[in-house]
Amino acid sequence: MRGNQNTWALVPAAGEGLRLRSLTTTDLGLSISKQFCSLRGGATLLDEALGRARALTHACGICASVAAQHQGWWSPQLGTVLKNNIIVQPQNRGTANGILMPLLLLLDRDPGARIVLLPSDHHVRDEPVLSRCIRGAFGQLQSCADETLLLGLEPEEADPELGYIIPGGKDHRGRLRVLQFVEKPATARARELIGLGALWNAFIVTSTVHALMALFVRRVPEVVKAMHAAMHRDLESSGAEGAIAQLYDRLPTLDFSQDILAKQPSYLRALPVPPCGWSDLGTPERVAGALRRSPQQANEGSRPGSYHVSLAAQHERLHGLHGEMSHEVA
Repeated sequence: MRGNQNTWALVPAAGEGLRLRSLTTTDLGLSISKQFCSLRGGATLLDEALGRARALTHACGICASVAAQHQGWWSPQLGTVLKNNIIVQPQNRGTANGILMPLLLLLDRDPGARIVLLPSDHHVRDEPVLSRCIRGAFGQLQSCADETLLLGLEPEEADPELGYIIPGGKDHRGRLRVLQFVEKPATARARELIGLGALWNAFIVTSTVHALMALFVRRVPEVVKAMHAAMHRDLESSGAEGAIAQLYDRLPTLDFSQDILAKQPSYLRALPVPPCGWSDLGTPERVAGALRRSPQQANEGSRPGSYHVSLAAQHERLHGLHGEMSHEVA
């Protein structure tokens, strides 16, 4: 099955969202990963990511990588994603493994695949701005199929809770070289980095399946080999998942940004994205900031009979924001 002109959108959605547990835990003590929650009681963050993907490719080109233990949450939300495009990991072993597994599948299905990684737990106020930049990045892949392009957000403030891409000079095609990554600098240091042209690392990546696989092979060849072999054994066993389940019991937890990208910046290029109201909603403070900057929206996108946690309602309940934010919270 092929996407629109070999275009695929991969939505990693296996994370636990530990930093936001204070807002994603219900009154009954049930903790829900933030991608299955909503900002204001409408569409969940995963729904928003799938909408982002639909703006870039056809339904047959949308994949989601999820964890088995979250099935009760992702199953009703992935009704528009083809069954064969839902990659279920036995457990969450970090974003790198959650990307590698679908990459190996895509390598067989569509060797010419162009891929965009779209995190499932972010909020974007101005979606058209981001979509235009992603399409522009796809256009550049036609002339640089061996490189990986990072879409870095032009900072709207010096945020100490985010990662920053430190760019170098431009290459012969006008793209920014990547010098290094800085994770969660102090506010003063973040201001310095912004003055040097640093971009927020939004974990939005465009590349080809072969270029992404090369990043993994250079860094974790033993993991690539083991996962490929386990997937092949399960395929020979008529779709059973015994080998993959056993492998995941001993896989190291790997972070795609820190363990794969940050270790080989010379293979990366950065493309700036103008301010578009992006937020990773990673902490209660960032949720509050997103609520202040985003106009109140109607509760569109909720499904009758489903239960979603509203981050806005939880924030108001926990922090008693009846003054500054009462007019904004649904």
